[in-house]
Amino acid sequence: MNNFKILCLTTTLTCASCSVGPNFKLPEVLMPSKWKNGGNASTADIPVPGEWWKLFGSDELNRLEARALENNQELRGALARVETARALVGTQQADWFPQLNMKNGMNYERLSQSSFGANLPPGVALPKTQRRRFQNLLELGWEFDLWGRVRRGVESSKASQFAAMETLSARRLTLAAEVARLYFLTHSLDRQMQVVVGTQTWREEALKLQESRFKGGLANEMDVARARTELELARNDLAALERQRGNAENALAVICGEIPSDFHISKVTSQPRPPKVPGGLPSSLLQRRPDIRAAEQKMREANAKVGVSKASFYPAFSIVGSGGLESIGAENFYDQRSRILSIGPSMTLPIFQGGKLRANLRASKANYDETLANYRQSILVALQEVEDSLLDARAYAKQGRALDAAIASAQETQRLAELRYQKGLASYFEVVDANRTVLNAKLLSAQIEGQRLMASVAMLKALGGGW
Repeated sequence: MNNFKILCLTTTLTCASCSVGPNFKLPEVLMPSKWKNGGNASTADIPVPGEWWKLFGSDELNRLEARALENNQELRGALARVETARALVGTQQADWFPQLNMKNGMNYERLSQSSFGANLPPGVALPKTQRRRFQNLLELGWEFDLWGRVRRGVESSKASQFAAMETLSARRLTLAAEVARLYFLTHSLDRQMQVVVGTQTWREEALKLQESRFKGGLANEMDVARARTELELARNDLAALERQRGNAENALAVICGEIPSDFHISKVTSQPRPPKVPGGLPSSLLQRRPDIRAAEQKMREANAKVGVSKASFYPAFSIVGSGGLESIGAENFYDQRSRILSIGPSMTLPIFQGGKLRANLRASKANYDETLANYRQSILVALQEVEDSLLDARAYAKQGRALDAAIASAQETQRLAELRYQKGLASYFEVVDANRTVLNAKLLSAQIEGQRLMASVAMLKALGGGW
């Protein structure tokens, strides 16, 4: 009956308890109504698949993304951090329940004859001062969460878990974007190598022609040397591009969790067209971007810790007790006379802590202010990334059209320069210069083609991936 009364009292006190500290409220953030560089994208909010890289229509890219998401070691580490945070929630929730422990012990004791005998009346014999104490006890401890210390702790741990989950999502998004970026960079280099190989072939034929003309007395030695120089420069450009492609392929191998020496991707010179990506409303970034959601959860965690710090100023009420067997010597250990029991309420009230509690509260509030600043900063960075990607997409499209016209004009200039040289109206330097212009324009066009695709990847990443 007494145990039932204690249980009822505990339940009543727990239900009547409150949570001190501020309740979390999402701060107001000023968001723009439309994108500066997005045109009509501010009103478009067409759904994008979670596997957004499939918008590019590349089977090889799809396979690389799957391998990276499966094998990337940094992603596995982020997943382990989620499991750690989930387990820590359980450690906080355990404080809601009674803590029951078993204590078994055997101690050898020797009492001081001089100090113990000094307290005995004259003539009283000194008792035995050497003995063994046996204990077999159950110890109980149950704190009432009157001020919400445990509740705020659980709230903080859950927010930490959700922050780890959002950080994992952000890591997945970053990983997928980096795979796509390196993939398009690699094939952009393939396209540039194709341009250089074509130029190298032309320059090899030009060198043979100049050597033949020199032997026939139709060209001077300077024309031969200039043709040979341009050929070697083309070979140098090709070697540099091969090195860059190898570095990009090795980086892609590591991201996919594979050994670079065993990793190869096919050489492709044709690139897909960038998909049309709806910008959506700027305010939708707060729900789309996992890094913003992670910053919000960290702010929730810090806010709950302020409540934990405030709860430490209040008295802590609990039920403590122990019961079992205890005896001096092993002979009567299991006798009924060896039973002991102690149970009752306990209160702990902090009186003087040297300013520790106030300092801890100030630290908790400062930590919340830091997470608030990080949350607002993450929104500003997200807005900048979207604006940059929208601007890049428009600029690269304009550059691509301009370069197409420039290549056509440069090729015509090269044709005319060759005709003038054959008729003796111009030096071979004009032919070399015209060919160099064609090469540079084609290389730049191949670079811009890859940059447009990488800008599309950056835009999808900045907008939060799939939604």
